This record gives sequence, structure tokens and C-alpha cells, in this order.
Amino acid sequence: TIGCFCIGTNQVDLEAAASRGIAVFNSPFCNTRSVAEMTIAEIIGLERRLFDKNMAMHQGQWDKSAVNSHEVRGHTLGIVGYGHIGSQVSVLAEALGMRVLYYDIISKMPMGNAMPVGSLKELLQTSDIVTLHVPETEETRNMIDAKAIKKMKPGAMLINNSRGSVVDLEALAAALKSDHIRGAALDVYPSEPGSNDSPFQCPLSGMPGVILTPHIGGSTEEAQISIAREVSRKMVAFQERGTTTSAVNVPEVDLPRRREGQDRILHFHHNVPGVLSKMHTILADGHVNIHAEYLQSTGDLSYVILDVDSLPDDSVPRQLSAIEETIRLRHLH
Repeated sequence: TIGCFCIGTNQVDLEAAASRGIAVFNSPFCNTRSVAEMTIAEIIGLERRLFDKNMAMHQGQWDKSAVNSHEVRGHTLGIVGYGHIGSQVSVLAEALGMRVLYYDIISKMPMGNAMPVGSLKELLQTSDIVTLHVPETEETRNMIDAKAIKKMKPGAMLINNSRGSVVDLEALAAALKSDHIRGAALDVYPSEPGSNDSPFQCPLSGMPGVILTPHIGGSTEEAQISIAREVSRKMVAFQERGTTTSAVNVPEVDLPRRREGQDRILHFHHNVPGVLSKMHTILADGHVNIHAEYLQSTGDLSYVILDVDSLPDDSVPRQLSAIEETIRLRHLH
């Protein structure tokens, strides 16, 4: 079992783990509030040029001016991806008096007075600030490229706290230099250092009106505690019951806790016809009754949980393991 104490699972070869019957768990929602709060902080920081002013002060420059400093109240926030994080941002932004639009490929119920738009193009053309909260998929890779950036309102700002592959940074840097885009905040990058000791390079480094943070959107003590609890709970449930609910790489299967006097068989196998028949035959030949069974398949992989009579020895599990299509078997007793 592998636990990723974060949202992303890019650091794990999911297919290789699945091919060995190894379940991978993550925590996709526990840092929702942390990311949403940082997004709101960046919206205010960009509108007020707080980070540029802060840097100037550290360099001994006193720049007391209202030029290019604005309230967020009354501005239009465009949210791309209205899932757990996007909808939280929506609620917080409305509390600040912002008008909220959102675009999602799936129909989502709006929170508060937020309004859905029919296309990404419409959102880009009408938003003062665009914030991205989408997963990494083929559809979202370079979703905000030079063409998309040209569709944004002149003087608009862009925030990406989702995935580094979503934004073309060279195109964004060019738009900032031409003043088509007034500001940007990035917490994720196409290529990120492997450790805190490794150097960081980005086309936007050193540019005014740009906030760069080291992938810390969900890095709060509160979020880390919640993530640790959730992932640990999932790993324990898999070890004790075989539950794969919310696993990211194997079929999701769950059965209630087994009853007194019953054993549980957990069987990963290749998804081909006849495997269950072979398993049932072995159990029947051993005079073992099946009390509960749940099978799910994803692609080439199948996973079944069976609650059976208490087994007197390991002869039945050994026969099940010997089935040609077996990938991995566990016997809970």
C-alpha cells in the first residue's frame, strides 16, 4: 500500500503499482480551504501590488502611491474549475463583494450568486481576474496558452494554483511584458525542484506584478494534519478490510466488516473471463461457503473481496494464489 500525503500522485508510477496489486491512496480534499484562502490573499495582493511594495521597502524605497492599486470589490472573478477548491474560492470572493463567474466542463450547482458561463472563451473575455482550479489532463495541458491569453481582458490578472502544466509560462511572460496581462500569481510549475536545496528557474522570475510561491497552496499545519489523518485512515482500512474506496489506481471495492467466524479473501487478478469461476470451483471443492462477494474491474485489472467460511489451513489460499491470472492475494482471518 502506498499513501500520498497530498493531492497529487505524479510521484508514483500508478500503473506499475496497480499491476502488482498495490493500492495508492491520496487526500484530494483536505487542503481545499488552505488553497482557497491563499488564492484570495493573492487576489488582494495583486490588486494592491502588495508584494511589489513590500520588495521596494526591503530595498529602501518609499513608494507611497495609489497608482495601479485597486479594491477587489466590484471586480469580476472568473473561476476555471468549479470543484471543491473553486467553489470555496467563489464563496470567499463573494464575501469581499466580487462578482463571480465560473466555467466547468461538468454542470455544477453555483454557490451564492456565482454564475456559470458557457465557454472558457466567454470567461476569459469578461473576467478581471482568472483563477485556475483544474486537474492535470490532456484537455487542461497548456489550456492557457498564447491564444487563450490573448482572449483575456487587457489588464486582467491570472492565478494558477492548480497544476503546472496548465499554463504556457513563456506566453504568460510575453503578455506581462507587453502589459496585456497586469499581474500573475503562480504556485505550480511545469518543472519543479526535487528538494529545497535545488535551484528554481522560471520565465517570470524577477518580473514586477508577479507572485511566485513554491507549491505551498495546501501547505498549512491544519491541512497537513487533516491529510495525515485521512490517508492513514484509508491505509488502515485497506490493511484491515481490503477497502479500496477512493484509491486512485485500482478498482474501488468495499464490503462491511466481516462477521464472526468468517475469513476474507482479497484477490487482484487480470480482467479476463473465467477467473471467478476458477475461484468458485476451488472454494466449492474445499466445501467453503461464500457469504459475501464484491467484484469491480478497471481496464485490465480486477479486484474481488470474498467473505467465506473460516478456513482451517492455508490450502485454499494457496490454490487461489496458484490461479494463472492471480496478481496478488491476501487472506484475512
